[in-house]
Amino acid sequence: MRILTRLAVTAILALGDIPAVLADDMMIEDFKKQPETRWRFFADTVMGGVSSGRVRFVTEKGQTHALMTGRVSTENKGGFIQMQMDLPAPPPEGTVGLRLIVRGNDQRYFVHLRTKGTVLPWQYYQAGFDVTHDWNEIRLPFDAFVASGALLREVPRANSLLSVGVVAFGRDHDAEISVREVGFY
Repeated sequence: MRILTRLAVTAILALGDIPAVLADDMMIEDFKKQPETRWRFFADTVMGGVSSGRVRFVTEKGQTHALMTGRVSTENKGGFIQMQMDLPAPPPEGTVGLRLIVRGNDQRYFVHLRTKGTVLPWQYYQAGFDVTHDWNEIRLPFDAFVASGALLREVPRANSLLSVGVVAFGRDHDAEISVREVGFY
């Protein structure tokens, strides 16, 4: 039965629709109930940078999503804007990756994961992904995340995850990314 479900999802994706969450996926955010209480925005200004932006929650056609916009600048050794959510609990055992439904301005963005082992502010695990103007599902396996420094484990452990951040990072550019769902698989 599971194979049939996956085949059905593949067929739906081929038609350009976003599938419902699969039975083995775990939704952690759909932005329906007061997402502003869970998500926070911050920029490199916390360390002297000059990037600017904001996150707001937009409802279109009955669906709410987060919209992060801003200007990323590498001046003053900066270079990021981020929307971040603390996880209410780690994902269940057997979780192998993070799942997003996103769209944006045809740019590259990143997910930053923080764990019990990322104790310093500049420590995180990072994986990149590209967005288009259409809603797309992105699946990022944990082994695709790269540690920000030598003192961290090579691959983040699911049971150690503390937060998820969606980040515009590393180069001068205008950022515009919408996130409709965040989950694990």
